[in-house]
Amino acid sequence: MKIGYLLVSCVSAICICIVADAQRIKGSDTLLPLTQELAEEYLAGHPDAEVIVTGGGSGVGIAALPENTTDIAMASRRIKFGEKMKFAELGLDAREVIVAYDALAVVVNPSNPVSRLTREQLEAIFRGKITNWKDVGGEDRKIVVYSRETSSGTYEFFKESVLENKNYMSSILSMPATGAIIQSVRQTKGAIGYIGLAYLNPYVKAVAVSYDGGAHYAVPSVETAADGSYPIVRPLYYYYDSRKEEAVSPFISYALSDEGQKSVLSQGFVPVSLDKDAVPSD
Repeated sequence: MKIGYLLVSCVSAICICIVADAQRIKGSDTLLPLTQELAEEYLAGHPDAEVIVTGGGSGVGIAALPENTTDIAMASRRIKFGEKMKFAELGLDAREVIVAYDALAVVVNPSNPVSRLTREQLEAIFRGKITNWKDVGGEDRKIVVYSRETSSGTYEFFKESVLENKNYMSSILSMPATGAIIQSVRQTKGAIGYIGLAYLNPYVKAVAVSYDGGAHYAVPSVETAADGSYPIVRPLYYYYDSRKEEAVSPFISYALSDEGQKSVLSQGFVPVSLDKDAVPSD
């Protein structure tokens, strides 16, 4: 019994040491698949390193920094003033790095004949002012509105860009992750939601969006995000405590390297240079 207990204790101690030495990255579900891919590539060239990547939302990642439960916070929105103040109170200096850009796609069920919407129409839909698809050129069908939960940076950015910081409708259906929005829109004919460009698939339909009252529309793509014709584009961030710069720099440097930015592009995001000449055309 004593020998067995000793072996278990030793194994537990080893596991604790491994986790303590690992590079911990937590936060935005939008950035999750990209960071997982970057981590795999980074580890291929650094076999002695360890990177642990988990989601949970931008707010969760940023909150984990002062709690020292992550080394890098992934965020699809900028850090808030209140979060900065909390860091300052603890004597922390949060550093910001833009690792990629993302187009936010507004998606509907593939059977929905509506293929384009203005920003004003989107605002009215997500605020509950327009409740039937017939009012925007569609069928006589109730609009079912899906959104991310309030801790999501995607929720914050959509509110800022599309709703111009007005409140969502009180009866909006909040989803815990992008996959849940895709599944719900796929199964509900009258549904509408929003997801990151990298998550687009044949089970949902992205609509063209206009920010100039219907004069010009653009569908979300890497190309339209890079050339500025698609209006709902945001930066994606890594945040870290400046005291950990030496520890996190190798991974962040890889993410920003030419090789890392090729992965950014291949995953459906826009490289930090926003260089339209580097984006392959169809």
